[in-house]
Formats: sequence, structure tokens, C-alpha cells
Amino acid sequence: MTEQATLDIATEPASDAAHLASPFVQQLIKQLRAQDINGTWDNKTDLQLLKPYLHTAEERRALPIIGDPDPETLWHLELFYNAIAVAIEHETGQMVSPMMKMSHEGFGRMVLLAGRLVVVNKQLRDVHRFGFTSLAKLSEAGTKFLNEAVTMIRTYPEVAQYGA
Repeated sequence: MTEQATLDIATEPASDAAHLASPFVQQLIKQLRAQDINGTWDNKTDLQLLKPYLHTAEERRALPIIGDPDPETLWHLELFYNAIAVAIEHETGQMVSPMMKMSHEGFGRMVLLAGRLVVVNKQLRDVHRFGFTSLAKLSEAGTKFLNEAVTMIRTYPEVAQYGA
């Protein structure tokens, strides 16, 4: 990591602080910290933990257009959608289950289910390039999924109930 990149991660402008406080981003940070059973990341800031989700334009251009996703990228993708699922549960009280089907080439689908209701249905392409250009984009994407799912559950509560 370059010195400039280290400085960018260490400094959190006011706008970053607002995005870090969003319910989705807070849940993503909790998901990441829960994976660190040995305390290796205890000294990392929240923004440093989120760095694997953030790619500059140059970093994105360096990734091949066609490629197979590595296990770490798939893990970050799963944590992203798990954070959405848990944030939905906190907001609605309904249990949400993620299901992902992925080919070795990085194409697939992610769905989040509340009862019999599909609250998120995302076609995945080029998963090896999964990431966002800024913390704002990461926050917006997760918050959009969260808000749409909460609206769907509140619109169709009888379908979202388990055992209904």
C-alpha cells in the first residue's frame, strides 16, 4: 500500500463519518469484526476494514475484464449481503436468509428470503471485480437494498412470516 493510500484510509472526512454511521455500513463492520476471532483487526479502523470493498479507478482498471473470483472476493460478497440481511432483520423483526448460487466464472445470483418472500434478487456478473469506488457508493448500494427489502416486507407481511 502506498503512503498516500494509507493517508486516505486514515483520514475520515465528515461525509465518510456520516456513511460509516449508516445502519447498513455499521452492520457490515460488525460482520467483518465478527470474522476476526483472534483479534488481529482490533487496531484497524472501520475504514481500513472496509478497504477491500473500495477500489479506485486505477485499481479497477488493473483487474482483468474476464476472470474467476478468488475466495476472498466471494467471502466479501457474502458478508456484504449478510450485512444487508441482518440489517433487514433488525429493522423488521423478520428472519432473512441469504442464498447464493455462483459459477466458478463469477456469474450467479444472490437472493435474500424473508419467509416465502424474495426481498432481494440480484443477478451477479463479473464478481471478481466486486467493489465500489467510494464509501458513499458502498453505503448507498447497501442502504438501497435495505430500504427496498423493508418496504417489501411491510407491504407483504403475511408472505414474509415464517410458517404462514
